[in-house]
Amino acid sequence: MRAVTWNVNGLRACEKKGFADFFRQIDADFFCIQETKMQESQLSALEFAPEGYHAFWNSAEKKGYSGTAVFAKKAPLSVSKEMPTGGVSDEGRVLTLEYPDFFLVNAYVPNVRRDLCRIPLRMEWEDALRSYLMQLDARKPVLYCGDLNVAHQPVDLKNAKPNEGNAGYTDEERGKMTELLAAGFTDAFRFKYPDRTDAYTWWSYMGRAREKNVGWRIDYWILSDRIADKIDDVIIRSEVMGSDHCPLELQITI
Repeated sequence: MRAVTWNVNGLRACEKKGFADFFRQIDADFFCIQETKMQESQLSALEFAPEGYHAFWNSAEKKGYSGTAVFAKKAPLSVSKEMPTGGVSDEGRVLTLEYPDFFLVNAYVPNVRRDLCRIPLRMEWEDALRSYLMQLDARKPVLYCGDLNVAHQPVDLKNAKPNEGNAGYTDEERGKMTELLAAGFTDAFRFKYPDRTDAYTWWSYMGRAREKNVGWRIDYWILSDRIADKIDDVIIRSEVMGSDHCPLELQITI
């Protein structure tokens, strides 16, 4: 099975930069996107049409902001939006698809913002998310993906020391990732490539950061521990442009 996660930083903008070409080329069983920045009612404005896929959307109430979507070749047993708790139910941040053998959870985790004003909300969200994933995991394995807005370890960003305490690399955010992994989940990329360096999924638009590969790994596939041995590969598609993030591909036998 092949599954892709990608923060497209606005699907309408990304569509004009080759989104459809990559979508068709990768031919994934599941294609999860974050930061769609559009309402489902605006689909008619897109030239891209996910033919052969079931499409599921969770848009923010605020137009041009946040939002998630999943394109799936097989119809799920059920679809749910958001989590039972978490404080940002109007921002379209979570989509869960249930299948006979697993849950697929696509999320766009709230950014704490440069002044860190959203750390309390983020901590509440992380606790709710972890509890939610554990509840799902008690029923069947979980494949959790998305822009999780945190670089977990120093190896996960180019300039770790100068960024200590900055958004995406605070002790609080990193600690919540540690708690999640300790609760029975595996970072798929690090499972396959524990020592790989210079492997990033997001680059600032400033200072030719992507050209210099001065980036952060903040997009993830997180899986239930008991299916980690089924991972075939995790591929950072850094050659794919169209957003400040790149796609992250999971290949798994499940």
